[in-house]
Amino acid sequence: GMGGHLMWTAVLLVLLTVGLPGTPRGATPDLRCMLLDHSGPAALSRPGDFVIGGVFSLHYYMLSVENNYTHLPEPLRCRGRVSRRVGDLSSSLDFRELRFARAMAFAIEEINNCSDLLPGIMLGYQIHDSCSSVSVATRAAFQLANGRDPYFSPGAPCSSSATITAVVGESGSTPSIAMSRVLGPFGIPQVSHYATCACLSDKQQYPTFSRTIPSDYFQAAALAQLVKHYGWMWIGAVRSDSDYGNSGMAAFLKAARAEGICVEYSEAFYRTNPRARVRRVAEVIRGSTARVVVAFVAPGDMLVLLAELEQLAPPPLQWVGSESWVTDPGLVRFSMCVGAVGFGIRRAVIPGLRDFLMDLNAAQASESPLLTEFWETAFGCHLPGVSGSPEQRPCNGSESLQGLKNSYTDTSQLRITNMVYKAVYAVAHALHGLICTDRAGSPAHCDRDMPLQMIQIRKVNFTLNGNRVSFDANGDPVATYELVNWQVGESGRVEFVTVGYYDASAPEGQVFVMHRNITWAGGQTQVPVSVCSESCPPGTRKAVQKGKPVCCYDCVPCAEGEISNATDSLDCLICPAESWPNPKRDRCMHKLIEFLSFDEILGAILATSSVAGAGLSVAIAAVFYRHKDTPIVRANNSELSFLLLFSLTLCFLCSLTFIGPPSNWSCMLRHTAFGITFVLCISCVLGKTIVVLMAFRATLPGSNVMKWFGPVQQRLSVVFFTFIQVLICVLWLSLSPPFPIKNLSHYKEKIILECSLGSNGAFWAVLGYIGLLSALCFVLAFLARKLPDNFNEAKFITFSMIIFCAVWITFIPAYVSSPGKFTVAVEIFAILASSLGLIVCIFAPKFFIILFRPEKNTKKHMMGKVPSKAL
Repeated sequence: GMGGHLMWTAVLLVLLTVGLPGTPRGATPDLRCMLLDHSGPAALSRPGDFVIGGVFSLHYYMLSVENNYTHLPEPLRCRGRVSRRVGDLSSSLDFRELRFARAMAFAIEEINNCSDLLPGIMLGYQIHDSCSSVSVATRAAFQLANGRDPYFSPGAPCSSSATITAVVGESGSTPSIAMSRVLGPFGIPQVSHYATCACLSDKQQYPTFSRTIPSDYFQAAALAQLVKHYGWMWIGAVRSDSDYGNSGMAAFLKAARAEGICVEYSEAFYRTNPRARVRRVAEVIRGSTARVVVAFVAPGDMLVLLAELEQLAPPPLQWVGSESWVTDPGLVRFSMCVGAVGFGIRRAVIPGLRDFLMDLNAAQASESPLLTEFWETAFGCHLPGVSGSPEQRPCNGSESLQGLKNSYTDTSQLRITNMVYKAVYAVAHALHGLICTDRAGSPAHCDRDMPLQMIQIRKVNFTLNGNRVSFDANGDPVATYELVNWQVGESGRVEFVTVGYYDASAPEGQVFVMHRNITWAGGQTQVPVSVCSESCPPGTRKAVQKGKPVCCYDCVPCAEGEISNATDSLDCLICPAESWPNPKRDRCMHKLIEFLSFDEILGAILATSSVAGAGLSVAIAAVFYRHKDTPIVRANNSELSFLLLFSLTLCFLCSLTFIGPPSNWSCMLRHTAFGITFVLCISCVLGKTIVVLMAFRATLPGSNVMKWFGPVQQRLSVVFFTFIQVLICVLWLSLSPPFPIKNLSHYKEKIILECSLGSNGAFWAVLGYIGLLSALCFVLAFLARKLPDNFNEAKFITFSMIIFCAVWITFIPAYVSSPGKFTVAVEIFAILASSLGLIVCIFAPKFFIILFRPEKNTKKHMMGKVPSKAL
């Protein structure tokens, strides 16, 4: 803490003031700095012309000691025992990390034996154990930067006190960050093999940091694409409460939200947290509805979490892991993770490494405390001369690594080990470029006495075992991954099977390539489902549930007139004006087109009636023409009668223009033909009515009325009355004629083809003029209905006009309220009914007498001179 620093600063000032211990008061003190912390030796070391430092998490835990502030704190040390709750392990030594450290030693030995790289130069190494602790890693960084001399002159430059060329490590992101902040000011390059935090790409904060493993920025994007690819829209997330976990998960969540993925929970923990905290995280995972868990967790933390979950027996979970743990063989003992998928560093082959790792015997192991602990832990015995547990048997010298199966001896999938191998070679190539001179045709010459400046790791570009090694401006390599799947092999053991590849440098669309089937959680072959709500089928849309993430929704049917043609539509689409949704509302269909056609029953009946009415009119006209010389025909103004029958024939036939699809010509013809023929018809009836009245007036003494309304005047009256209607129709067609339209508003699900009137006023003027003549005819006929002559037609005309007016008065509300094609049907019915009423009332009695009562068709009978009893 700050108080501790102030205390030691005060002690140092006192020492400088009063002199070092043993210096007489008043004498000039020996101005040298003294290391207060006498750190222990490196875990593994070798001298050389240039020394490369290494820091690895060789142990899981650090020994914690309570300080009572009565004496100097004890040096930080790693703990050899691990808590029983994590597993029945006798040591917290990480065999995999030991393999990394030994791989570094192997790479240096290989470089020393190489004639092309650093010829004549012997590289050494100092490998330290950070025991996954930031404080221990920081101490190792200081020790590598300062050296191990207990005294040094304050006047000497800091750079000259450094004993190393570069540092390889650390395995974790958080310790690497702490180390980089120490090594950066000294200009000491640091190359990490396993620190993936995207934050370390910031060269303003970490100017000397580089790495051979890709940044989590790329892995987070790849994991989000993987989750989206398999349709997992509802996931859980756990992370290590460290720079690695927090930074990696933040990048993943950002990418996941961009893909529309929802996170049910996001939990953080660290292996040194109280057990209750870790158990709470395990209970959240078990009790959640998400069946896919994305874990950005360090291997040591994952070990603790899986141990807790194993006790809770959660339902089958599909684990999606980051590269830190998904290829860690130390975790395969947890069967609940079978089926896990995640991105791992690509496998590689390092010739000679396995022989180097296996070339270790009991005598060599006893020379190093670290290797001694490894040997005793691996074989469960204690070496001679080394104090061991009473429970352990002495090692008899027959132990051999060849038959041992653990993370140290497993070289079947060298992933991170290859990153260590690359890091050492990157340092060697950078050093070669600084102190060696390459001449064409002659061996390279290296000067071990050249003043050493900071080597430029990022400028190296070489090929190692067929793989290109280079760095960008941020010290990051090209991001390439294998998609790893945990599968149970034929031997019954869990194996890491590569099922795909990810290459961030590949062209778009080829970044992610699958080439093998995946075994999912629980050994299933079907992709597990993890959604908050089931997919909404076509015809519905998503409606987000209040207070829940967007992945939790209800499926709401599309509104009337709208469709959705895809699964999980956010919105429904409105169909075009001439289309309408099908019953499932998943596609738009062309609306049914409706008009009164000859093919349908109603149209056929009306057309038949129209033709039949016209035929009846022609038949009556034929009968009248054949009997044109008979009294009943002659007495009823035969000329107007024939003209009336002709106009009624036209009235019947004009209704045919209302049937069929409307066109420009049919729309103009149907209304004008109807108006003109009906006026012609009513004009004839009006003429006959006037003739009746005039004939009665002519029978009065001294009356000479008939000469004013003779045949010529009758024809002129018909022409005059009809001309007025023709004039109205001509104006109508000239100014605003009827035209065909598609009525989309009356019915939502179908289109009505109809004729627009063009001018409503003109239409009602045509009808009004017909009504005016009909009313006038009715009044005159009503006045003449009781005239005494037998040939008087007034009473029949009166009945016909009553029927005519009743039909057309009824027509108006029916016409206005009838929908679609029934509007046309009502108009046709009115035409047929009124025309038939005129025929029945005016011509039916005469027709009946001519054909069936010819005895009444006599002049005497017409003159009323036959006794009534004879009638």
